[in-house]
Amino acid sequence: MLNVIKTGLRAAAFGLTALAVTATTAPAEDIRIGAMREGTSWYVFAATLEQMIEPIFGANTVEVVARGGGVANPMVVQNGRAEIALSNVATAVWAFEGSPVYEGASAPEIRALVGGLNNVYVGVMARQAFLDERGTTDLAEILASDAPVRILIKPVGSSAVPAAEMILQGLGTSVDEIRANGGDVIQVDTPQIPDILRNGDADIYIDTIIRGHPTITEVTLTAGMRFLDIPQEAMDVLTANGLTAGTYGPWFDGQESANTGANLGTVLIANASLSEEAAYQITRTLIENAAAMGEAHAAWRAFNPETAWQPAQVGIPLHPGAERYYRERGWM
Repeated sequence: MLNVIKTGLRAAAFGLTALAVTATTAPAEDIRIGAMREGTSWYVFAATLEQMIEPIFGANTVEVVARGGGVANPMVVQNGRAEIALSNVATAVWAFEGSPVYEGASAPEIRALVGGLNNVYVGVMARQAFLDERGTTDLAEILASDAPVRILIKPVGSSAVPAAEMILQGLGTSVDEIRANGGDVIQVDTPQIPDILRNGDADIYIDTIIRGHPTITEVTLTAGMRFLDIPQEAMDVLTANGLTAGTYGPWFDGQESANTGANLGTVLIANASLSEEAAYQITRTLIENAAAMGEAHAAWRAFNPETAWQPAQVGIPLHPGAERYYRERGWM
């Protein structure tokens, strides 16, 4: 996939090289981009951004950090393990404010560069065979039953983990109660998820969902999945914690209509110590090459650069370099 991305961006990279010669030169500093593991949409984004900004900062100055996640990445930036990173809007706010999700830690030094990159919905799926056995598609009814249930989520570090805990809380249960009732909450890395569902070793799968998500595409094509709406009681807890209610799809095989989910949002963040000029150049380059990002992954085709600075899209304060760019464009 990366070879395709790099080939598609050669023309853009050439143009950016010429631009870097005539524009204000970015300061000499290495840029590490916090993303997620290879194969995820955030990795594709980071690899694409790497190709865009490396001509400005110089050869071998930009590196993709292929680990982390929505919850982990604000702390990755706060602790200096990456200069910039992708984050969910909600998790950036949680980290900046020191939410209980972070167990006493906080990230007061993170700043926003570009918000509103794409919607990221927390969604719920279940195996159709499991639903047929239970005779219902109502998640609240399933979790209220005395019958055990096995829920599949990613490891700690993913935004799906606290979101899943909030859903359980809203529906009057918890990880401990599910296990005490004979069920389980199974946490595995992304590559293991399709096999677990195909083998019938989990019943319900909670994850972050975007259009074209490769893992969800695979499980819906091969594991007989059905999407479930998040009940209002759970949605109330999610929205109280900074997510926004909405609907997603139909994007996947077997999803016949839109489903109710909770939007985490996506924002590119930076450490406050990143130089103003570097932040300006990264923001400018991403905004002015938004179409290339859309070509790299369908999730970013709806990105609106003119609103990328707005508080609802970023959640946390803007970096001064990003703010300078938006003011120059007349958008602020």
